[in-house]
Amino acid sequence: MQAVRAKKFLGQHFLTDLSIAQRIADTITLADIPVLEIGPGMGVLTQYLLKNPNIQLTAIEIDRESVAYLREWYPELNLIEGDFLKVDLSTIFPMGPFCVIGNYPYNISSQIFFKVLDYRDRIPLCSGMIQKEVAQRLAAKPGKKDYGILSVLLQAYYDIEYLFTVGSHVFSPPPKVESAVIRLTRNNRQRLDCDEQLFKTVVKTAFNQRRKQMRNSLQQLVGKGNPLLQENIFTKRPEQLQVDEFVELTKLIENGRTQNIL
Repeated sequence: MQAVRAKKFLGQHFLTDLSIAQRIADTITLADIPVLEIGPGMGVLTQYLLKNPNIQLTAIEIDRESVAYLREWYPELNLIEGDFLKVDLSTIFPMGPFCVIGNYPYNISSQIFFKVLDYRDRIPLCSGMIQKEVAQRLAAKPGKKDYGILSVLLQAYYDIEYLFTVGSHVFSPPPKVESAVIRLTRNNRQRLDCDEQLFKTVVKTAFNQRRKQMRNSLQQLVGKGNPLLQENIFTKRPEQLQVDEFVELTKLIENGRTQNIL
């Protein structure tokens, strides 16, 4: 069977450098935990994951041409034809933890990480390759221009490592941007000390107007003229706050509602 055609609408750029594929496979550092590979394509990463005796591999692929290729060349692979963003992962892994890995399509990488967040209590490790700018955003620290919604929401539950940069010349077809490999490892924070849904709303609302002080951007959550807006934390801009400070901010708003201040 001939090689799979890269499809622009699926954001496909096939990795051709085998040494990089091996390095990505090596980012799975936990043993005896099932691993889900997203978008295996022609199996350049898959082949190294299958060789690892500590990995019980399942792959999910949306592209029918890739599915046919993988079934011919990797018949031992437990392969699911489907859309990662739509599938209920508990049907693939009914019990226990599982890891996630992949050379993620650039056009849906943020959505992939939001879904990982939904399963954070079951995903202790997630690694793979994404667009460099997105990787920088995920790993960014407070005060940096890349620090934003994904940074805060993911860093609330994961320690994020920017591992290495990958040039565009090792792909077919070459993307117009550089890539990077990252690893997310679940931290010890099982639950936030606040309403987690409200936390998410506060973070998204604040960064949607990131240049404004939060007394302006969060007015819609607390009400114009609310005394809470005089608290010092509301004079800051969102990129100045660490995760724990966003938790405290959420608790302020939450307590205000409880006390009928809002």
